[in-house]
Amino acid sequence: MIDQLRAKVSGPVLAPGDDGFADEVAAQNTATVHTPEVAVGIASEQDAAAVVRIAAATGVPVRVLATGHGSAVPVADGILVTTRRLGGVTIDSERRIATIGAGVRWAEVITAAASHGLAPVCGASDNVGCIGYTTGGGLGPLARTFGFSSDWARGFRLVTADGVVRTASAEENPDLFWALRGGKAGFGIVTSMDFELVELSTLYGGSVFFDADQIAPAFSTWVEWTKTLPEAATSSAVVLRLPPLEFIPEPLRGKTVLSIRFASVGSSAEGEKLFQPIRDAAPVLIDLLQEMPASRIADIHNDPRDPGPSWDRGQLLTELDQEFVEAFLGAAGPDQQIPFIAAEIRHLGGAAARDVPEGSSVGGRGASYTLILIGAPDPSLFATVLPGAAQAVLAPLEPWKSPEHNVNYAGGLTVPGSYEACWPTETFHRLADIRTTYDPTGIFPFGPPTAPE
Repeated sequence: MIDQLRAKVSGPVLAPGDDGFADEVAAQNTATVHTPEVAVGIASEQDAAAVVRIAAATGVPVRVLATGHGSAVPVADGILVTTRRLGGVTIDSERRIATIGAGVRWAEVITAAASHGLAPVCGASDNVGCIGYTTGGGLGPLARTFGFSSDWARGFRLVTADGVVRTASAEENPDLFWALRGGKAGFGIVTSMDFELVELSTLYGGSVFFDADQIAPAFSTWVEWTKTLPEAATSSAVVLRLPPLEFIPEPLRGKTVLSIRFASVGSSAEGEKLFQPIRDAAPVLIDLLQEMPASRIADIHNDPRDPGPSWDRGQLLTELDQEFVEAFLGAAGPDQQIPFIAAEIRHLGGAAARDVPEGSSVGGRGASYTLILIGAPDPSLFATVLPGAAQAVLAPLEPWKSPEHNVNYAGGLTVPGSYEACWPTETFHRLADIRTTYDPTGIFPFGPPTAPE
């Protein structure tokens, strides 16, 4: 098989032990080490088609790796296709469409769009790959204003299991287009995406921090305040346990703090007025809210950019109340000794609650908030400590757990039942039917990890 691939593919084809193999399969999440039978760095749609045809002929599974932010389960067999060489962003400013290669991260799209006064509805981190994030839905700092990122996808190019390059859009293969806007994976190798941009050059946003003794009043105010916000504003609240390391600003170093993030589309005066109740809730330790270029949207969350070990556990929530505030602080507040560097809640609703006119497969529109726990970046804790600790935090919050879930918050589908919960039952079965239609022999495995035989 490897000789066939090397004869047909222009990009690198590497076996374990070859120079460059480890770098080729390396993920942003360094705790997940992939060991496929073959790694193929595709450089074109033709490469992708050749890989799929050879895989189909030999009965070998194919999986795809872009940036590897969501890599939670190691790939230990078959072909691992890497898409980082499928780069490039082109902007059609009149149509407000960005054509994005499968290996592109949001930072490149943000920069290219900004020169036209446009912006993508992207995630909190500009370092995340565009395709995997979008096909799972995507909930970013502007979600209440503009909805899920997948709502702005206007077409995909992909190679399906028969080795054919297809376009999936509202006009061509609309069933596949519906599936790719929220169904995540298992449909083929996506090689590019057309993505509509919004007219946005500035916003009022940033974050404020409250010291440990002010977390309770600030968080309580935030929960009530979110119920009054217009769709022009999106916010989140996160309890951070920060290590005493030099790269962390001195006022935050070694502390447990609450950060409230905020993004408002409109004038700075309007944004400042909307946010004032949070500033009034308790003494602020650091205030970083300001009018900013839309191109600096990643500054709001300021997520890490360098590769490193990561572990998370997420779920969606229904409407919150003061009983939730007590339960959450009792489980994850500053007085608790828990192995999580972040416990974040994002406010949903608004545009995120409304499906696109033609329909999409994204899960979680009926939820009101998201919750995610980010584990301490110590891989020795990932299998033995963090799952139990997460359950201890989440158990008291069970009354507010939404029956809806979203695949991007499902932690690699490692929790039993999480896969099925990512979509309403009808959507789940329709996605399964579409996967069977386009991949009848299961070349592109997708779903919860199976135990080794």
